[in-house]
This record gives sequence, structure tokens and C-alpha cells, in this order.
Amino acid sequence: MQSARWREAAGHVAGLPAREEFVIRGGHVMTMADGMDDLPDADVHVRDGTLVAIGRGLRVPGARELDARGMIVMPGFVDTHWHLWNCSLRALMSGDEAARGYFPVTLSVGPKFTPDDSYHSVRLGLAEGLAGGITTVHNWSHNTRTPDHARAELAAMRSLGIRGRLAYGWGQDLPLDRAMDLAGLAEVAREAAGDPMIHLGAALRTPVSNPRGTVPIDVVRTEFAGVRRLGLPITMHARPGVVSVLDAHGLLGPDLQLVHPQGVSPQEQLRLAACGVSFSCSPVIEVLYAQASRGVIQFHELECACVRQSLSVDSSSASANADFFSCMRTLLWSHRQRFGAEVPLTARRLLRLATLDGARDLGIADHVGSLEAGKRADVILVRTTDLNMAPVVDPAFSLVYSAQPANVDTVIVDGRVLRRHGQWTACDSAQIVRDAAQSARELAAR
Repeated sequence: MQSARWREAAGHVAGLPAREEFVIRGGHVMTMADGMDDLPDADVHVRDGTLVAIGRGLRVPGARELDARGMIVMPGFVDTHWHLWNCSLRALMSGDEAARGYFPVTLSVGPKFTPDDSYHSVRLGLAEGLAGGITTVHNWSHNTRTPDHARAELAAMRSLGIRGRLAYGWGQDLPLDRAMDLAGLAEVAREAAGDPMIHLGAALRTPVSNPRGTVPIDVVRTEFAGVRRLGLPITMHARPGVVSVLDAHGLLGPDLQLVHPQGVSPQEQLRLAACGVSFSCSPVIEVLYAQASRGVIQFHELECACVRQSLSVDSSSASANADFFSCMRTLLWSHRQRFGAEVPLTARRLLRLATLDGARDLGIADHVGSLEAGKRADVILVRTTDLNMAPVVDPAFSLVYSAQPANVDTVIVDGRVLRRHGQWTACDSAQIVRDAAQSARELAAR
């Protein structure tokens, strides 16, 4: 019998490093802020989790100094759609096998999940993401079996000190004609209100064909109405035709994020822009699995239509990792394959997509996504002296074309230094791996 480990960790941040005053000294600072150029050999002053100043030669007597010479200093990555609940199922999944692919495994094993399984799986994914520079996540939980499953996932997020949103969803075996647990969502949303690091949203099923069938539009309308009464943001997987169906029922709006920009008609693109709907692009998964059935990634078309976009991992169990550098590179490759050099997609545009645009999509750009005085200190340092990076002439180019998670030296979230010199400052990653492996074995046995 499991020990309800998530209850022991709920609301517990005592194990996290303290916020303090420090200066990140001498790095190549890429602020990603609108209208701001890079600052080579510059400093970043942080106090109590807030960015105080960015500039050269900052004088901060008595503050701790973090040497960033030979490193790029930039905002942490903002993931906007990641199914963290199934990260541990990587142990049971083989994407190329019909019987052990993503959908057969998640649909069969998902109903066996306890809150502890969710807790351990989410911690596994978050640890991998943090190590690779992801400081904000949109935890897209489409196996929210009970309110306690949501509480367990919140506990996992808080225990590792990450920032983000939990999108409260439904159980994998919820009948298609039954609405999600709106009362449970309201209960957990009330409990989480006021948390400065994590906010609630809702993940809804799509009213067009999906792996389990079609959700009746009346059920979808009920869910939209219930979530909007709570004032929470909504996210939904897109399938070809879903924009027109939602539009016909008056459901499009600026509180809606769709995922997977594929199969969207020109008319639908214009409607998305007019209604303020955003799109999260998951290039690795879209190229690996969805391109054959749903068409090419329409990043460029949506960009031309002025639709707000962001970047995401989707499922690190299906793609086998949570490498955000690969997300940027894969979108670049897809774009190049379609348009060649005639329609450039620059490295800086991709970095903006991975940082500030992600924060805008999640509605938290006033706090994070760029390095600006007054914002919260979500910062990563990336070594430029590693063999796969050096020599660096254009830092943006090197980050998109060459960088890997192993090049991330330091990770800071809300002023807490969670990793330094590639090592955890408090997290026991070996224990996280052991817990996730044990959970996967128990799930397989169940």
C-alpha cells in the first residue's frame, strides 16, 4: 500500500533554498525584453526574489556573487503544455509499437493512478525540466481522477519550487457523455487561491474526433460555462475543425488556449486572432506523431494571422525527453523544410517564443518571461565553454542550434538557486528517480 507521500509534501517548501540577495556577475545577458539589446559582460542584481537591476559594473556591497563569465544569462524557459502526470510511464511506453504506444498505455494505465503515482510522476518530469532550464510549466493534467490527484500534483510542483499553472482535467476513463468534476475543480481552485507561484486552470476535452471518440457539444458547453463561472483559463487539444465547432457555439475567447497548430483553415486563423485565442506548439510531438494525420505545423500561418503562440514539451513519456532546446530546433527544422530560407525564422524569435511569449500565453508576463527590473527572478545560466557550444559568436544562434540541457549550469526560480554548476542545491534527484520507478512497477502490476 502506498504511503500518501503527497500529503506529507503538500504546501511544504521548507526544503527549498532560501531567497537571498546576490549578483550574477559578468555574463552575456539576454533580457528577451521588448526593445532591449543584449548586454555582454553585464550583471544582474537579485534581492528577495526580485530583479533589482541589470547593467554593467553594478555595485552591491555584501551581496553574494555568482560568477557568470563564459555563460549566457537569460530568462528561464516557459513551457505551456506538458502532461506531467504520465512522465513515469516512459518505463512502459514504446512510441513505435501499436500495443505500447502513448494512447494505449495512457488509456489503460491512467485509470490505475493513485494520487501518489501522480505525485511521483510529476516530480520526475519537473526535475528533468528544471535541470534543462524550464522554470515555468503548464501542467496539463488530463488524468485528474479526483481532487486529491490535483492536490498531489500541486504538492509536487511546490516541493520543487517551480512556477506554473495546473490545468485540472478529467480521468482518462471518464465517459464521453459526462462532464468533468466541476465541483472538484472549484474546491481545489479555492484552496490554491493566492498562491504566488502556481495558479489553476482547466483542461477540457475536444468536441471533435479524438482517440476515445467524440464528446457531445452539450457536455463541452457545460464545461466551458462552469469553468468560466470560476474565472479560470481554459485549454484544449485542437483537432482539424475544432475552431469552427467552438466558434459556432460562441465558445472562442481570450481565456482559451488551443494546442497543436495543425489543420487550421485560413478562415479559422482569422477567427482565432479576432477572438484572442492562443496556440501552444509542441513541435517534437507534432513532427513525430501528428504530422501524418493532422498536417504540417502551421506556426508561420498563425504568425501571419497575428495569433498569439508559445512552445511546449507535450509529453516527455512519448518524446522520451523534456529538452526545450530540441523544441526550438524542431520547430526551426519544420519551418525550414516547408519554406527554405525564403521565410526566415530567426533564433531570437524562437527564444522569444520559449520565454516571454510563453509567459504571455499563461498570463504571467508582468512577472516573468524577461529580465527586467521589478520582475521575479526566474533566470538560467548556460555555459558557452562546453565542447558542443564553443566557440560562441552569436549567443542566440548557439542556444538554438547547439545547446543541450547539459549546458545549463544554474537555474534560479523566484530568487531561489535550485541548481548551481549543474548540481542540485537541495533536491534529491536520485530519490525522485527511485520513487518514479517504484510507482511505474506498481502500476504495471496493477
